[in-house]
Amino acid sequence: MSSNTVGGAGRAVPGIAVQVETNLPVGIAFTERAGGHSQGRWGALDGAGGLNLGDHVGDDAGAVASNRARVEAAIGRPVRWLSQVHGIVVDDADADADVPGLPGSPVAADAQITTRSDIALGILVADCMPVLLADRGGRIVGAAHAGWRGLVGGILEATAAAMRTRCPAASLTAWLGPCIGPAAFEVGDEVRAAFVAVDPACSVDFRPGAVPGKWWADLPALARRRLAAAGVAISGDQMPACTVSDPVRYWSFRRDRVCGRMAGLIWRTGAALAPTSAR
Repeated sequence: MSSNTVGGAGRAVPGIAVQVETNLPVGIAFTERAGGHSQGRWGALDGAGGLNLGDHVGDDAGAVASNRARVEAAIGRPVRWLSQVHGIVVDDADADADVPGLPGSPVAADAQITTRSDIALGILVADCMPVLLADRGGRIVGAAHAGWRGLVGGILEATAAAMRTRCPAASLTAWLGPCIGPAAFEVGDEVRAAFVAVDPACSVDFRPGAVPGKWWADLPALARRRLAAAGVAISGDQMPACTVSDPVRYWSFRRDRVCGRMAGLIWRTGAALAPTSAR
């Protein structure tokens, strides 16, 4: 993302890149590596503070709390986090009785949805893809953690289905965040076979690797294919940035092993738009 203006309010915040669809009452953010309080492996590449948002990666708890508070202040609302497990469980934040922002145990899930406008939904990543979804009328938003296990298991389809269950008239659009790119994501035969078993056409999203039994997988293409099959539009002509090839802007678990986490964030910004025949 090229903009550093948060929520359309004109406040530049290092490490937070925001895309605002002016015709949709939603806010969307993909955070980056620099711009926070974390140090060492969780800091910026130049030795400055890093904006690590993961509280499970060995970083100082106080630094993570400060980083999360920085993000929440920038977007103007608390962020609801999950305990991500590379599964396909979708949690409905509307059913959560906890007050956002207070300490508590996050729900074990890899996607979440909400119709609330007082919270943002957060997904933590460091190579997996954050996929953010919204009804074009702004009535409901969702966020999904899409690594290869989640994708092949149907996390995106499950998220779209949950959103349509809560909002049957929803016309969904998705935004794809930075992730491991097709020139860096080497997988084995078993990963390719798992995808092809579900959708034989996706074999084109795997290029032969340097040795037999290895393949270069195109995670964005696989996600776009699953979203299209679920009837979800993609916002713009998106080819997400590669986390592995850009250590200045992003952490990468595959590259760094011990590292911080970026986030994809989405929130409702105002009253929902009434459905029209043109939408």
